[in-house]
Amino acid sequence: MNIRFYIKIIVGLLIFKFAFAEVIDVDDQEMIKLSNANIPIVDVRRSSEWDQTGVIPNSILLTFFDEEGNYNFDEWYEKLQLEINVTDPIILICRSGKRSKVVANMIDEKFNTIIYNAQSGINSWINKKFITVEPHLN
Repeated sequence: MNIRFYIKIIVGLLIFKFAFAEVIDVDDQEMIKLSNANIPIVDVRRSSEWDQTGVIPNSILLTFFDEEGNYNFDEWYEKLQLEINVTDPIILICRSGKRSKVVANMIDEKFNTIIYNAQSGINSWINKKFITVEPHLN
């Protein structure tokens, strides 16, 4: 086969890879730095969880999964678009980092942005005795 053909294939694969979002796991310290750089934190937990633990100050509260684990990605994403510029990076957080990782991967499949996943969730934040506040829904 022709070397140009292989080069075109490789370039096409690279373009395809970079056309999608990137999911980056971050710890609490990295999350603080990103938040200080005005990257919004989106808390995907349910309201009962926010009430139980509190939330990170200035985070956007936008439940993704209901109590049965159901979700509507398109509806959730529409609500997210009302809160932030979705082409900019965001930080996703849940209780332990698992649900936010699932949501991050869903965004990764559809959109071109950087998603930071709080890999240990609000549990780690609370264990480190970082500030939480009572949730306030808009």
